[in-house]
Amino acid sequence: MMKASLTFSKNQERLLILFILLTALYISNPVSAQTEPRGLVEFNQKRIDYNRSGMLILGSWAVGNMVLGGVMAGRTSGETRAFHQMNMYWNTVNLAIAGFGYYSATREVPSGEFWESMRAQQSIEKILLVNAALDVAYMAGGLYLLERGRRLENDQFKGFGKSVILQGVFLMSFDAIKFAFHNFHGKELPDIMNHVGVTTNCIGLLITF
Repeated sequence: MMKASLTFSKNQERLLILFILLTALYISNPVSAQTEPRGLVEFNQKRIDYNRSGMLILGSWAVGNMVLGGVMAGRTSGETRAFHQMNMYWNTVNLAIAGFGYYSATREVPSGEFWESMRAQQSIEKILLVNAALDVAYMAGGLYLLERGRRLENDQFKGFGKSVILQGVFLMSFDAIKFAFHNFHGKELPDIMNHVGVTTNCIGLLITF
């Protein structure tokens, strides 16, 4: 039975440390302090802020990988070179996704309508769950490439496999953290509904003093 071992250089460890630091910035706006019911506009603005911060983290990870990958691919060979090449290729896509996501978040106007807020909240949580499933598939694909490379003694497959595993691990951690924040944030909606009054004509926000 073959066992897949995965080791990373100090450069990759530095990228992981960068991810941890960026995640700390993401967490720096404490969720635990958001216990008082707030209006729907403020609720949606917080969701948008989470998305914008997440895209900054993803974009920073992508740029770091692309710069490091471009430099190291020219200084190494064989498996290591293939590893850095795939990191560079993969994160070109990540950077495009981060750029589009950040632009969309900056353009989004926070809604004050309950059902629209509910749909947006459920949508982001579903997207993150689907992404998590894809992340597992990425890691499985990376393991397959790694093992195939070992069987065929193909350095390119081995390097590509290690890269895909690394990127899958990062994306899984990234999506899991984002889901936890959005899921916790979504639980504020019932509290907001306690301040909504229903009349025969409309639904309105009750303000208590």
